Amino acid sequence: MTSAAGPPPVGGSPTDAAAYAATFAAESPALAAARHRAAAAVGALGTVAPVEPAVGATLAVLAAGVGARSVVTIGGGGGVAGLWLLQGMKADGVLTALDADPTELRAARRTFADAGVPSGRTRLIFGTVGEVLPRLSTEAYDLVTCAGPPAEYSAQLAALLGLVRPGGSLVLHGITDSGVADRKQRDPQTVAWREMVRAVKDDEALVCAVVPVGAGLLVATKRS
Repeated sequence: MTSAAGPPPVGGSPTDAAAYAATFAAESPALAAARHRAAAAVGALGTVAPVEPAVGATLAVLAAGVGARSVVTIGGGGGVAGLWLLQGMKADGVLTALDADPTELRAARRTFADAGVPSGRTRLIFGTVGEVLPRLSTEAYDLVTCAGPPAEYSAQLAALLGLVRPGGSLVLHGITDSGVADRKQRDPQTVAWREMVRAVKDDEALVCAVVPVGAGLLVATKRS
């Protein structure tokens, strides 16, 4: 679902481009309501921030591009990322939403219900990445997305990539919002980002890129 915004001005600044990208993707009423709820919960409960519309639209395009029927989303910010992914997935696709925060899972359940998503199209699982990933089938998913503090899942990078089928992708959200480009930054989250960037760039079985929308996406696609 897109807005009627015209093309960005020729020679516009990066700020202009980001603003245009932000307005290009139009939210449904259910998405807008879910994002506002999730944004409010960040301050009140310390939950993961919801993805911006430009990021959500990119996730939907990535899902559509691989003809996704099986997708895993981790730390989806109140189900907002999941709802965007469902828009890009096949009509019979199933989204698996994993979170170690029961508040987030309840919010995701409400988001999907308010949007009229059939219950059979979503599977919500409570648990940490380390606890749940061994229960999921290897190379069975078209797309896997992660949001939230990378130190919480960076140690599971190999397992996350193991879920992705050849031709599918792993998408990590938040890379350009970190200090990864500043060599002086040595906090645990930045170190986790650097380790994951190094791992995917050095893996000859992957094609990877940073997509500078929202807080930034690191996309790693398995060669077929």
